[in-house]
Amino acid sequence: MVVQLTALHWVYLALIIGIIGLMVMRRDTTIICVAGIFVIGLFATESLSGSVSGIFNSFIYAINELIGTILIISIIVAMSRVLIRTGINEMMISPFTRFLRTPTLAFWGIGLIMMVTSWFFWPSPAVALIGAVLLPVALRVGLPALGAAMAMNLFGHGIALSGDYIIQGAPKLTSEAAGIPVNEVMAASIPLVLVMGVVTTVVAFWMMRRDQRLGTWRDGLVASPVHPAATVDDGADQEESRLSRRSKQVLAILIPLLFGADVIVMFTLNLQGGDATALVGGTAMLILILISMLTHGSRGMEQTTRYLIEGFTFGFRVFGPVIPIAAFFYLGDSGFVAMFGEVLPAGSHGSVNDLGVALANGVPVNGAVGAVTLTTVGAVTGLDGSGFSGISLTGSLAQLFAGAIGSGLATLTALGQVAAIWVGGGTLIPWALIPAAAICGVDPFELARRNLKPVVIGLVVTTIVAMFLI
Repeated sequence: MVVQLTALHWVYLALIIGIIGLMVMRRDTTIICVAGIFVIGLFATESLSGSVSGIFNSFIYAINELIGTILIISIIVAMSRVLIRTGINEMMISPFTRFLRTPTLAFWGIGLIMMVTSWFFWPSPAVALIGAVLLPVALRVGLPALGAAMAMNLFGHGIALSGDYIIQGAPKLTSEAAGIPVNEVMAASIPLVLVMGVVTTVVAFWMMRRDQRLGTWRDGLVASPVHPAATVDDGADQEESRLSRRSKQVLAILIPLLFGADVIVMFTLNLQGGDATALVGGTAMLILILISMLTHGSRGMEQTTRYLIEGFTFGFRVFGPVIPIAAFFYLGDSGFVAMFGEVLPAGSHGSVNDLGVALANGVPVNGAVGAVTLTTVGAVTGLDGSGFSGISLTGSLAQLFAGAIGSGLATLTALGQVAAIWVGGGTLIPWALIPAAAICGVDPFELARRNLKPVVIGLVVTTIVAMFLI
């Protein structure tokens, strides 16, 4: 049934276009999102007080929807802090160093280790976890520092973060905006993440080796590598760890086994979405408490709190820009009724769905147009250097285009997610890839330049593949 479009629908569409325009100009979108919530509230309630209150209430709604994701990331970052400071991370990764004997093995080895680590710890903490241990090994066997930064970037902030299959922060945001279960987005993203990952990393490696042979490779060194602890330490107590080498070795074995057990439990009990996130988060919290108590003894309780504060500081710093943007885009679907009641016409399924149905009846849209649009919009939303702030938009637009096409909602949602995170999650925007650049001591702008062609080629190929999957 085609719902009669009202002024609310057109206002919402105009605001979306305005947000995309600001992102193209690389301007912050928080103000226009807040203004958009206010305007929508004004149209919905015809009350100044109601529209003003709607701003705050929409933030609360967005935080309630996002709190699980914020919590899991904060706890995992807190755990990573204690692993770095105790040196357990070195014990965990050191067995892999013996296999990095050539530049080729070092590139792919660092990349794969970074990818697996990022699935559990997220890329930024993972860079700190493995950088100090593997970078000296890579340099010793002849892999340039910039090459190591590329490997960490593409495998961690690219492949691992765009899929985010363990923590499930990214697919949760996009699936909620698209109005479908998170497992559907994750399943649809597998072929896209695989194609994007293979094409991008192979092209990047081939270009690196080609330029080395031609003598045109520039490493872009700006400083000696930074020790991971220096990049994450906010002044926490640095008292000497009480852990013996033997204890660190035992914990270095125990921690991967615990997370491996989590994965087995997920498959055995078919845990997905919030349940899977809760399992990983609870495990990380117990590991944090265990190591903190063993390391700091009588000060373990206080230190556990300090690690948690660091984790939450990181989590809200990452998601601070996301909350107002997500609050706006939730109004396109489930958040509208929660905020302003049944104001839309009878039979409406939300502004985005209504616009999609109208588009399907008024404009000929096919899978190719939808795929290209979602990739473009995803890439544009990543220009803010977050990767996460705009993926709610890609989920909403995927819902719109899928309604017009009649199929491919999960694929389009996953495609927008992949494009947004590859561009903004830390592979192309210089200020987003500073952690990897700092660890390797290279110029972040040179790293972004080196990543540009491989990522663009990967996006083109992935978009073409998505056209056949819709």
